[in-house]
Amino acid sequence: MIGFPDAYLDIETTGLYAHESSITVIGIYFCNEKEDRLVQLYDEKLTCKNLLKLLEGTANMFTYNGFRFDVPFIRTHLGPDLGLMLRHTDLMYDCWKYNLKGGFKAVLRRLGISRETEGINGLDAIWLWEQYKGAHDLAALNLLLRYNRDDIVNLKDLREALAAIEITGAVRA
Repeated sequence: MIGFPDAYLDIETTGLYAHESSITVIGIYFCNEKEDRLVQLYDEKLTCKNLLKLLEGTANMFTYNGFRFDVPFIRTHLGPDLGLMLRHTDLMYDCWKYNLKGGFKAVLRRLGISRETEGINGLDAIWLWEQYKGAHDLAALNLLLRYNRDDIVNLKDLREALAAIEITGAVRA
């Protein structure tokens, strides 16, 4: 089996504070030089055991604002401190080196990186989860998963854009 040294991780939650909110989705986009694999944990699949099994063989984790948000949420709700288990790069701080500040989607727009779910935000993600859980709305769940997929795939796109800026010294768009 081919290993995946790099994992791009993003979570969706029911709010901003780990002790008052829950994780609804953990999305991970695994990559190596030959292939990619996208996995999303939610409902009964969202367990510590499943998360740790998925991350076996992974060396590097990339997030956006993960030091302050994703990693503490996961530690609070599932136990493991992924920031200690993996080499964690929070791409938000790399963006700051190039004066690319603001939320993830704003940075993506500035760099010309598009999303299928353009216009959907974190508040919408909460509403989509509530629609899925309360009304068993599978269309809402599917849109939430597409939104999360965009986030994790765009983390890789952001990392590649930052590498290009490092080489050329120019921020595009």
